Amino acid sequence: MPALSAGMEEGTIARWLKAEGDTVEQGEIIAEVETDKAVMEFEAAQAGVLGKIVAREGATVGVNEPIAFLLAVGEQQESLIGISARAPPGPSPAVTSPAPDISKPVANGYHADRVKASPLARRIAARQGMAIAGLQGSGPNGRVVRIDVERAKTSSQTEAVATPVARAHTFTMEPAVHADEGPEGLPYRKVTHSQMRKTIARRLSDAKRTIPHFYLEAHCEIDALLDFRGALNEQANGRYKLSLNDFVIKAVALATQRVPEVNRSWTDEAMHVFDDVDIAIAVATDGGLITPVVRQADRKSLSALSTEISSLAARARAGALQPHEYQGGGITVSNLGMYGVSGFSAIINPPQSCILAVGAAERRPIVRGDACVPATVMTCTLSVDHRAIDGAVAATYLAEFKLLVEQPLQLLA
Repeated sequence: MPALSAGMEEGTIARWLKAEGDTVEQGEIIAEVETDKAVMEFEAAQAGVLGKIVAREGATVGVNEPIAFLLAVGEQQESLIGISARAPPGPSPAVTSPAPDISKPVANGYHADRVKASPLARRIAARQGMAIAGLQGSGPNGRVVRIDVERAKTSSQTEAVATPVARAHTFTMEPAVHADEGPEGLPYRKVTHSQMRKTIARRLSDAKRTIPHFYLEAHCEIDALLDFRGALNEQANGRYKLSLNDFVIKAVALATQRVPEVNRSWTDEAMHVFDDVDIAIAVATDGGLITPVVRQADRKSLSALSTEISSLAARARAGALQPHEYQGGGITVSNLGMYGVSGFSAIINPPQSCILAVGAAERRPIVRGDACVPATVMTCTLSVDHRAIDGAVAATYLAEFKLLVEQPLQLLA
């Protein structure tokens, strides 16, 4: 099992694209592996013959543990007799697929009953209820890619070429579900943890247990920001549409530029101080939370930020992010305002030292002088690692953020 991303400890075999006895070329994709963040393609490091698969589809294997044996030219499969295959734990009809029949003819390195398609294309087809086998591929050697699925979806002939299929039969590996009875006689279901869910649980437990959190809250009046956003979107004439979250990300980036003392990470040996302002954005997906990173966000225009954020979020939900797109970041922004949440306190995303929790923009009464007037208010809560950042520094940072969102013209500076 290769380490397909930094910090990866184990992976789950999502799908084998080769069967035992197949010839493998160097650099050819032979399997798809589910990591804690995405399903990634595994390329053969050298040419040979796939002699024995020891980790079946659905099996979870630690990094550097064997998943298959690749025979060099001239080696015999008889040398692998006695090696047992590692199957997925427990009954799992959602991830079980028929064993490939290696007696079937092979075309371009794939068995005739296996359709060549990218992992992203398979995921999108599964969500749309399409049979990937019914699609015409435009990729190399007829491989089905994302654009083929999207074209089929919009085509008037989609129903003829894309037969609805059960989600459990796709390679996306739905968790194993088993009916059972709870300790008090109540029915419940057991859902096997995905790699992403196990990683989220471990990281957040470690963060809450080991990081001394403290919290600062600011109530930001954003009527001027909303008017400013409306004017910019009107001037854009449909070329782009700025969201409230785009302005929040820009304000976080500029506040970090102004108060660089928050752009750091604690380690037992030394403080890591970051030169670039890289902002991670919490995105909810079907499998759990992932945080794609906008690099050098302080140097980008609002329109460029908006385009990049939309692209990252879409690919995050499709499970198509590459490791460099979700690793790193100096501070995370988690926005639950669109769900109507007034405010909340988020858990820090290690090894970062800050996370900003953004609530909904709500009409509230506020006091100005002796009068009580209505205003649109957004509650933002900053969670801070006290080992790396002192209270006064965090307060200064949050004040700069509040100033930027309440005086939005400064976001164009």
